[in-house]
Amino acid sequence: MAAEQPPDLDLLTASLRAEGSDIAAFVEALAVKLEQAMPGAVRVRRERRMLRAPGPVREIAVEAGGMRLTLRRDAADSVQCSASRLSGGIVLKSEAVQLDEWIDALGRALAGEAVRSARARAALERLMIGGGQGD
Repeated sequence: MAAEQPPDLDLLTASLRAEGSDIAAFVEALAVKLEQAMPGAVRVRRERRMLRAPGPVREIAVEAGGMRLTLRRDAADSVQCSASRLSGGIVLKSEAVQLDEWIDALGRALAGEAVRSARARAALERLMIGGGQGD
């Protein structure tokens, strides 16, 4: 029986970048996709509003493949990204990265998880085919 092939990293990062021209839409769609694909590994913080409707996403944090990847969006729709290396839940090293680097790191971390776990592989496939995309 042949070993499972790792997911196509180029396809994954292209999928993540597809909505990148509109930062607000990109962050909202990414949050939905990641929450649906990997609910235990993703934390999404939304702006609080007085009404019951959820506000815009302000932060996405993903823990996968020994990394914590955090994307923060401010009110002016600019983003700040960071990548932290983890060991036993403890941050060993953290650095600010550009959005493209963050997307690449996210793709690598998710692809690494998919190689180790059938559940993560299924989640990654849902993410790549655009599950949860708000068109």
